[in-house]
Amino acid sequence: MELLAPAGNKASFLAALNGGADAIYLAGQQFGARSYATNFTNDELEEVLSIGKIYGVKVYVAMNTLVKDQEVESFLNQVEFLYHHGVDAIIMQDFGMIALCRQKYPNLVIHASTQFNSSNIETIRLLANMGVKRVVLPRELTKEEIAMIDVPIELEVFVHGALCVSYSGCCLFSQRLGGRSGNRGECAGSCRQFYQLYQGSTKIKEGYLLSMKDLKVGTDITKLPASVTSLKIEGRMKSPGYVSFMTTYYRQILDGKQVGRKEEEDLQSLFYRGFTKGHIFSETDLINPDSPNHIGLPIGQVIHITDDKITLTLNRPLQQGDGIRFVESKKGMMVNFLYDQYDRLIHSGNKGQIVKLDNKIKLQTEDTVHKTINANLEKIEDVILKKVTINIKIVAKKQQPLVISFQDEHHIVTYQGTVVENAKSSPIEQERLISQVSRLGNSPFQAGDIEVEMDEDIFVRIGELNIARRTLCERLIGKRLNDYPEPIITDVTYSKIAANDSPLDIAKYKLLPRNVWQYNQELQEACCLSNIIDATKINAIGSYHLNVFNAYTAYYLYQLGYKAITLSIELTEEEMSNLAAIVKEKFGHIPLIVKTRGLIEVMIIKGNVLSLKVNQKYSLKDRMNRCFPIYYDGMQTHILSHEPLWLDKEKLSADIIIREE
Repeated sequence: MELLAPAGNKASFLAALNGGADAIYLAGQQFGARSYATNFTNDELEEVLSIGKIYGVKVYVAMNTLVKDQEVESFLNQVEFLYHHGVDAIIMQDFGMIALCRQKYPNLVIHASTQFNSSNIETIRLLANMGVKRVVLPRELTKEEIAMIDVPIELEVFVHGALCVSYSGCCLFSQRLGGRSGNRGECAGSCRQFYQLYQGSTKIKEGYLLSMKDLKVGTDITKLPASVTSLKIEGRMKSPGYVSFMTTYYRQILDGKQVGRKEEEDLQSLFYRGFTKGHIFSETDLINPDSPNHIGLPIGQVIHITDDKITLTLNRPLQQGDGIRFVESKKGMMVNFLYDQYDRLIHSGNKGQIVKLDNKIKLQTEDTVHKTINANLEKIEDVILKKVTINIKIVAKKQQPLVISFQDEHHIVTYQGTVVENAKSSPIEQERLISQVSRLGNSPFQAGDIEVEMDEDIFVRIGELNIARRTLCERLIGKRLNDYPEPIITDVTYSKIAANDSPLDIAKYKLLPRNVWQYNQELQEACCLSNIIDATKINAIGSYHLNVFNAYTAYYLYQLGYKAITLSIELTEEEMSNLAAIVKEKFGHIPLIVKTRGLIEVMIIKGNVLSLKVNQKYSLKDRMNRCFPIYYDGMQTHILSHEPLWLDKEKLSADIIIREE
């Protein structure tokens, strides 16, 4: 299984590389679903793509946001930039862009993002038929469901990190509240807020009721189906220290090495809001209602407080540079200065020791102390430590040219030198020959197997050996840098779709349940679908849940057999009308629907995370007293918007079908 690590900047990229990642995923300055990460400039992307090729680590670039029509040209320009620089794969959410890029760039490797919401086996089958190489599976799938996937496509699963409570790609909460779209990489974290749950006027409970614990599969990765291709660590917003530790942690497990108590405690000090094995292992204890933030590792107890000093007794080590949190008072601080019980400055304190801190936060409570920043783990080298093992062959025969070869897993490069002569004095020894050729120093390589064929009593110039070694390193680097298929770019043409004189009665189309793993019965005669599947043999229209943001998505869905397509409610009236105009001009007559009235489903959650009674009405109230209707249908929890959608129909194009409900 591939170990796939995150990188939000170059330091994190190097941390993942050194930690043993087989592949690293990251994003450029646009179109990535973590727009608040530092991310990479094009110059940096070019650099890390080269580093990845030299050191044998794949680089996947996330362009996994929904794309508006005016952004398509920029999106394709960025795809072509990455394509020409040998990107190993591009991760995409937008269906229109996936379909277009599969036609326009035939040998470009595309991974369907978890934001694509491949929660239905028919969706996964469609992606495989389109030529998408890999699907990043929803975190809602169980290992048993994953084992059932009999589709020729690579499967990527999350094994560690933050969890969305809603199905990814299905959350409109942040966008409806403040205009920050999770589908555009701008999520405001509505699930991490404080809520009160009501049934009627009765308050049932309160807390951070939608805040998920973090996923930690840990050593149970060995129990995942053998069909899983890639194990993904979440964390493009995390520090290089976090990336380094988590990559090393899972590398050890994959390599069959033991991880002990210290590693588990260090992991908790890096980031912890409770751990769960998640839906993949069918766990139901998923929510931490007490805190949406990093809790950290318990390290001690406050035993005395003055205006100047806080005195603690430690049950785990603490050192200068650590970050700590006082749990009950909800205050935190950096340990800039640490003292022993006699007020002498010290660098660190150990288990059982009494230490003092400056009371710069005006603490007044004899509180429990947790470590939230581990200074030791954040100290990582900003250099490349990884080496690529190569095999070396040396042939030094009298009256024949000196021949030296370097060979990696895919390439061989050869140096042919001067004719080997008889030694007049001080013949070169085999050990010296090997030592000189394998002195690879600051190159990306280290010597593996070394084969030598040599005569006795020969003379080889040391200078020539040095030249051969440097030349072979440069040649092998060049081979590795250019080891990717030549990009192919084709023209994509479209035949105009003629108008259909038969009126479309959208009222007769019934919305099927969302995100069911598979359809256990025949699709209805007239159904409204929320999953992207092959609809050529059924009578179906698409719901607003399909995230139609651009004309290409509308066109390619129509080619899949959808009789009509509902546009995303995240678009403005002007954007909807512009989209309709582009569709008509470029593709012809495709029936487009806009929902203009009614409540919006802002979240759909697998299972019953709030312990609701089936099909009874509840509401969630936030700190601003906004109330969100919520119900559990026996399989999934649905949260609706606090106020109805109310679009101005007069601003919509006459070519759009209005749906008021």
